[in-house]
Amino acid sequence: MKIFKVYFENRFITVSPEPDRLQKYTLFYRFHNREELYKTISSFQSLPESGSMNIYGSDIEYVWSQFVSYFEFVEAAGGLVAHDSNHYLFIIRNGRWDLPKGHMEEHETPEQCALREVTEECGITGQTIVKSLQPSYHTWQYEGVSYLKRTNWFLMDYSGEMIEKPQTEEGITEAHWLKPEKVCIIRQNAWDSLKDLINMSVLG
Repeated sequence: MKIFKVYFENRFITVSPEPDRLQKYTLFYRFHNREELYKTISSFQSLPESGSMNIYGSDIEYVWSQFVSYFEFVEAAGGLVAHDSNHYLFIIRNGRWDLPKGHMEEHETPEQCALREVTEECGITGQTIVKSLQPSYHTWQYEGVSYLKRTNWFLMDYSGEMIEKPQTEEGITEAHWLKPEKVCIIRQNAWDSLKDLINMSVLG
């Protein structure tokens, strides 16, 4: 079953073609029309104490397009870099574990953006894309505008020096190469969207 999962900090809304019974939700909402959907999203945003929600409708692509239309849509890309010594590259940004990523520039493909951001934020060159990973979605509000960011993730292969010199002007204070058995430490202080990605790509 195709499901879109959108994080509101550490709460989330899933959009699915039928009710998702695999996870525990506080609320279920069956899609009827865009106006009602907008009210539902707005209510969810304004009640941070509420749990997660499942929005569903048989035409998943249409329901998703209506969901996305509520927001200003932003695209970004980033990389999970695997060294040939079986280490993965992680950073600490603004006090949380993260992966190198950033907004796409005009006329830039997700792949180009991901490669550029890894180089800029971590100082390595020569990494190559192996495959695309599941994108992640998260929202935020700024000056009364609701934004939805899709981050396109790519698994990358790298065999050069394991440099640990992060781009400090981007709020990155540390960079670390971790073996798979050590990756679990990020669960202590990372956004849930990153935990999902790591669980599927490294720990799965």
